[in-house]
Amino acid sequence: MAGNWLRQPARASAPEVDKGPGGKTTRNGAAVTVAVLDPHLIHDGRMPEVRYVGFPAEAVLTAVLGKGWRAPGQELEFRALDGFVSRIPVERFAQHRAWLVYARADGQPFQVDNHLQGEKQVPLGPFYLVWDNRSSKALQAEGGALWPYQVASVSVGPSSTRALLPDGLAAKYADAADLARTYCLSCHRIRGYGGDKMPLDLDVVVKGYDAAAWKRWLLEPAAVRPGTTMPPLVVERPADERAAIAQRLYDYLQALPPR
Repeated sequence: MAGNWLRQPARASAPEVDKGPGGKTTRNGAAVTVAVLDPHLIHDGRMPEVRYVGFPAEAVLTAVLGKGWRAPGQELEFRALDGFVSRIPVERFAQHRAWLVYARADGQPFQVDNHLQGEKQVPLGPFYLVWDNRSSKALQAEGGALWPYQVASVSVGPSSTRALLPDGLAAKYADAADLARTYCLSCHRIRGYGGDKMPLDLDVVVKGYDAAAWKRWLLEPAAVRPGTTMPPLVVERPADERAAIAQRLYDYLQALPPR
């Protein structure tokens, strides 16, 4: 199901969920205040706690997409105003609580200074998907890859696994495809599948890198290209884990057959 739009609420008690231009508007109940450790605000290795106002993601998604969005083997696609695309397996929403928030509870501007991308005062609205990560080290270690902001539309469709793992690669590279889906496809593409912010086909681009150059680009992008907005890969993890993830992505992309 595609083409569903989210409209920022005018009042805390009455968010609007608009099913496409001119479509039906649905009311979704009272807003709640939630506290999370915001990975987009990480600085000097620390994530600050921020209190946001918003709505349980499951309730909003059901209002927008209907009850069928929970069917196994599907992905939710969150599209942002800036071209960022986040694809998240529906099973994740059964494992972790999430909210679609639209304001800060302290009245401060609903924006972010993203130190990892060198960007300041970036608007977070219309909606920002946040996760209940305060007691989860695993969610904290993921960083902000699955925390899309400026979310303006959401749709549901089949899993991208088949597109990312052609020709029997699943047995050896399923974990690497998951890493690519989480950390790369929001902005880039693989085999034509991915985000619109920087539509580069990584399975083609990687052929021009050796492993050392590739890892340096992923781990220290600002050192390779000063001024880039590409964030360094998983800064929340130890250096050896970061290097291993970069190598795993390299091996996977090199293994993909030409199209």
